[in-house]
Parts: sequence; C-alpha cells; structure tokens
Amino acid sequence: MVQGRWRTAGSALLRVIVVWAVSTLTLLALAGLLPDFQLQSDDGDSMTRTAVTAALGAGAFGLLSALVWPILVRALLLVPALVLGLLVFFLNGSLLLIALWLIPDGRGAADPETAVVVAAVMSAVASTTSTALAVRDDNAYRRRLSRLADRRRRRSGEDGSRTGTPGTVFLQLDGVGHQVLRRAADDGVMPTVADWIGNTHRLTPWRTDWSSQTGASQLGILHGSNHDVPAFRWYEKDSGRVMVSNRPASAGELQRRAIERTGDGGLLTVDGASRGNLFSGGADQLALVLSMAARRGRANRSRAGYFAYFCDPANAVRTALSFIAEVAREIVQSTRARLRGDRPRIKRGGLYPLIRAFATVVERDVVVAAVIGDMLVGRTAVYADLVAYDEVAHHSGPHSRDVSLVLERLDRSLALIAKVAEHAPRSYRIVLLSDHGQSPGETFEGAYGLSLKDLVRAGCGLPVSRRAERSKRGAEARDAAGDALRSALHRRVAEGAEQQPPAGSDPIVLASGNLALISFPDSEGRLSREQIERRHPALLSTLANHPGIGFLLVRSEEHGSVVLGRDGAEVPVKELTDYGPLAVFGKGAADAVRRTDSFPHVADIMVNSMHDPATGAVHAFEEQISSHGGLGGEQSRPFLLSPLELSAPVAAGGELVGAEHVHRVLRRWLLECEVPQVPVGPLEVSRPHGETEAGVPAAGPAVPDKSG
Repeated sequence: MVQGRWRTAGSALLRVIVVWAVSTLTLLALAGLLPDFQLQSDDGDSMTRTAVTAALGAGAFGLLSALVWPILVRALLLVPALVLGLLVFFLNGSLLLIALWLIPDGRGAADPETAVVVAAVMSAVASTTSTALAVRDDNAYRRRLSRLADRRRRRSGEDGSRTGTPGTVFLQLDGVGHQVLRRAADDGVMPTVADWIGNTHRLTPWRTDWSSQTGASQLGILHGSNHDVPAFRWYEKDSGRVMVSNRPASAGELQRRAIERTGDGGLLTVDGASRGNLFSGGADQLALVLSMAARRGRANRSRAGYFAYFCDPANAVRTALSFIAEVAREIVQSTRARLRGDRPRIKRGGLYPLIRAFATVVERDVVVAAVIGDMLVGRTAVYADLVAYDEVAHHSGPHSRDVSLVLERLDRSLALIAKVAEHAPRSYRIVLLSDHGQSPGETFEGAYGLSLKDLVRAGCGLPVSRRAERSKRGAEARDAAGDALRSALHRRVAEGAEQQPPAGSDPIVLASGNLALISFPDSEGRLSREQIERRHPALLSTLANHPGIGFLLVRSEEHGSVVLGRDGAEVPVKELTDYGPLAVFGKGAADAVRRTDSFPHVADIMVNSMHDPATGAVHAFEEQISSHGGLGGEQSRPFLLSPLELSAPVAAGGELVGAEHVHRVLRRWLLECEVPQVPVGPLEVSRPHGETEAGVPAAGPAVPDKSG
C-alpha cells in the first residue's frame, strides 16, 4: 500500500516537472517570436539567465492557473456563458502579466494584447502535455470515468446504490491457451488474473473442435452452432466461393446460417452488447462487429465504437502515443530477434508493425472503453474480444518475451474493467475466456523448403514454383510423385484400364494454421479417394507419407470416409479412435475428426500437419511460427475463468468439449443471473440478396430496440 502511494506520488511529481519543462520551452519560443514579449533585461542576458527567467515565469503562471483559476471560475458561474467565454482570454492574460511581474528584477514584460496570446498558447501546451502524460495512467483514466459515472447518476436522480440483478461481462482473450494463462499468472505477468484464480474465480480448460480458430469457436460460443465451419477459410463448390471467417460478407453469412440452424438470435439478445467480435451474438449494441460491418443506415453501429472513443481528445492522445510506442517496440523487437538469430523466425516488416499496433493498442483501447461504457450504463450482458495476444504470438511465438509484455498490458485492462465495475449501477460478474490456444513450430515451408501448395502440385504432376524446384524437398516430392504415378499406371495397365488418368482442374489449396483444405473445383460434391487416385495417382500417397503431415481425411467409396497416415496407415472414420494415426493428437481427436467429416462443405482432402507431443510443435501451412486451426498441442486447449458464485461449468470429472458446449454453459449462467431469455421460434431466413439492412437476419423477432 505504502509502495503504491509512493509510486503514485512519484508519477504525479514527474508529470509536474515535464509540464513545467515544456511550458518553459514554449515561453522561450514565444519570446523569440513575439516582438512585444521579452524575458531579458534591456541590456541583454545570458542564455542561462534567460532560461531561468522563463522557468520562473512558467512556474508562476502554472501555480496561478492551478490555484487562482478555479476560484475565478467559481466566482463567475452566474455570468452568462458567452460573456464568460470572452472573459476567459482576458483573465488568462491577466494571470500571465501577474506571473511576469513576480519574476525577480522585472525581466519579464509583455503588452496586454500579447499577454492574451501568450497565455492562450501556454494554457493549450500545458493542457496537452498534462493530458498526454496522464492518459497513460490507468488510475487517472479510471478516476475520470468514475467522475463521468457520478455525473450520470446525479443527472438521472440515482443515489448510487446498486439495485437489480447482476450483469455479466464476458471478456475473450483471443488465442490465449490454458497453459499460457496459467504460466502468466504463476510468473507474475498477469497479477490480476493470478489474484482471481482460486480466490474469486475457478479456472477450467476446455477442448476446441477440429477447427481451432476464432471463426468456428466464437460462432459456436455466441450463436450456439458452428456446424459446417470446417476451417478458417474453405472453398464451397455449390456457390463457387471461398469463405474466409474474418471477411464481413463471410462472417455475415455464417451468422445467418447459425441463426437459421438454431432458431435463436444468440447469447446477447436481451439487452446485450457485442464489442470487437466477428459475430454479434444477437446484441443490438454493436461496436467493431465484423458480421455487421457492411450495414448501412441509422442502425449501423458496427463502426460506431471508433467515433465514440476518439471524439474524446484525451482518448485520442492516449491511443496515439501508445500506437507510436507500439510501432517502435515492434521494430526494436524484430530487429533484436534477427540479430540474435532466433529460430523459428518469420519476416515482420512491411505493414506488420502498423497492423500489430492497431490490434494491440487501437482495438484494445476502443473495446475496453466500450465495455466500460456498457457497464456504466448497466447493460445486462456484454461480450468483448481482445485480439492483442493472438496477433503478436503468430509472429513472435506463444511463449516469447514479446507476448509477455502484451499479456501484462491486457492484465492492466482487466484490472481497469474490474475497478470500473465498482462504480457501475449494478454489480457485474466478469467471466474471462479464450476461443483457442496457439501451438509453436517452424512453418511447413521453412522446415521443408516448399509450401503445401507446391507439394500438392508436385503430387498432381503440375508445375511448381522455382523455389520449390530448387529445394531438396521439392526434388524428393517430385521423385516420390513420379514413382507413385508410374506404379499407378503399371497397375492400371495390368487391370486393362486407360494409361492416362482423366484431366482435371488445378486444385485449390487453402491454409488455416496447421490445417489445410484441398478442393477440386471442377467436380460436384466431395470427390472420393478412388476418384482422386484416378485423377492424380500420386497425390494421396505423396501427402500421407510426407514427414510434415500428420494425417489426411478423405471419403472412400468402399469404406466411407477414412483417415490416412504414414506407411499406408488407413482407418475408416466410423472405426476411428484416439490411437493409430491420431495417437499423438490427444484425447478427443477422433470425435473432432468424425464431427467435421459430417459437414456438407468438408473439403475433398483435409490435411492436418504433424505434431510432436514432446515439444508441442506443429507446422503452419501459412506464414506463422505460432498457429492454430487444426489439431495438435496447446491450440486445442483454451480456458474458461468464471466467478465462484456461478455454477461449475461441468460436473466433477466432466470435460468441457466444443464451442457449442461453452455456449450452453454461458446461457445457463445468464439464467442464474435471472436474465429473461426471449423465446424464439423458427426464423424465416432469406438468402443474401433478401437480407435485412443489417446484412443478416434480425437477432430474434421479440427483441426490443434499445438503440435509443
């Protein structure tokens, strides 16, 4: 306690010194620019003497502004606003003249008109500097918000006492796995979380679906269904389009499908707010919600969070300074990693420093401010996503020093939200959770010298990139493909079949972390293993036997869908267990694969990278040294940190499996807070061309509009 008070006092003293120094420099600059303003005697002074004079003048003006100005304003409260606005300039100029008069030896002098100008500039500079220093102080920020809340309560006639049922705030730390959170709490990186675990909250791990990424997990958590979301990006043959979870059109369509399947608007349909998410959850209060980003008209609130946040100059200064600092921090960190020769490592130049700063600063600040605003107006349920860790971990690794700094700042945001909850008109239960974890590892291309797309093309006998042609692994893949092709042709000749396989279009290869989907767009429906082998006899064996690939999932005409592994391993999906080809992927892998196999838009070939259980490493099929999207390692083990007053997520000895299960748990907790759930029947959902102005169907027919 004492140490904290000394730290606060030291910060305040430092701010005073910096504001004084900047004001002194401003006074010197104005003395040089304005002919009727001087800080020297008529005979002239040395630079040191002039600087001392400026410091004395700036100090005197600062003291008078701090001590006398509040008294003057209070004395003039009855003066009409217009008159008071005009008087401000003259009163401020008068304070400057008094400050100059207080300087020893009469070295400061200014005409009255000039004094008004100098005073105005000095006040503006001092205010800007003070704000810029204070806005990075979370305690100052909290106090400012507390004052705003008190004013709101006084205007509404509230007495400040808490009434009604408690609200619930769900805060998603994107990409933070159970192990990462546990380690950060134990190591003191996240002291707020450490204080919660075991004292006020219970920590529960849960297991993702095969598609361990935000699109699938958050859709399931907010809307109760992530059916037919096989990956982060995939190709749909019936429509001929590539679905990408973080594109507004795709996110809107996925939300529409989930609502159609469940007949329910989502988790947040009753007085809810959705902040920084891919999906709305049925909330009518939105900020930075991707599925609503294409909305137009008065009801559009998907981008309103930016405007609501940056209309406050203090917020703008706070975030701008942090943004610049984060860009510089990323440049320093990436340069240091390159000089140290860290491995694995990927390129972090170009626009990435700006992208990182946006995710870790701008989006964090806007979302946190929106959540605080929701709490201060007493919303019933709030769900917000903080993406900072996920963005940095992809490029720096899930356990690096870089992400530790990000986790520290996220913990400060959590502490700020918890402090603000003390001033909210209702009590709040804060639930912390994540949508997936991250697994480290060298990229597939970095480890083997060719991308998965090149490997697929080599297996199909198609041209590959020059880099892959020159690589050793590329040559091995071509040789293996050639051997497999010749072997297949010999078999076909022996069976009396045609010597040349039928021609087809080039395959589409889409990566989602360490999960990849291969589709042949010229065919209707899902190709079978037999059809693929007739077209490209070497492809499946080339993929299945590659050391960087863990297993394949394909449909078989003879056995139904099958999982293919190395050395000819083949297991029908209906007989699949967590052993055999899936043994290294842990408990639940078989069920996850079986569920995905039932999706209408599962790819012709589903590819999961290898996983080393000793190191937790996987190989991302895209440019990431820490990835998620498939099976293997920490990516499949996110967490749920819930208040002890809420019921346990699962019974003793049970396990929380899948995002849809998490949705049911969160709904139960809202009911425990006595939140009435709006019953909805089957919805009439039109196709994209007949959607509502929101771009997706309404979040439930009986939900009132609380926008006003």
